[in-house]
Amino acid sequence: MRIPVSHRPLLDAPVGVLATIGPDGLPQVTAVWFLFDETAGAVRFSLNTARQKVKNLRARPEAAFLVLDPTNPYRTIELRGRVEIQPDDDYVFADRVGKKYGTDLRVLDRPGERRVVVTLRPMKINVWGQ
Repeated sequence: MRIPVSHRPLLDAPVGVLATIGPDGLPQVTAVWFLFDETAGAVRFSLNTARQKVKNLRARPEAAFLVLDPTNPYRTIELRGRVEIQPDDDYVFADRVGKKYGTDLRVLDRPGERRVVVTLRPMKINVWGQ
């Protein structure tokens, strides 16, 4: 699916909201850092495997991702789709995310915790506002 040109700049925003489905069948929503892969048309996240959202995605690999325009909260893009989860034991992708956000993601993880790359490939795109 193609990201509408009108809303493509939103995928450069600093934070988006990732929604997964928890074990109780209810939504779980978390603000997350992300990178948009223009070539693949996908959004990627570096997530810690100890977190509930990773457990949710392993059990049910569907998600929605919402980004609000920081200057106009009524202008949004929502991406819905399936996710792929790949290990990032060497922090290769995490380092790319850390570069965008000016931090080392290793300092956010406890000893023994691991990171994965979660890739959301949109199957449905909803935009709102101009």
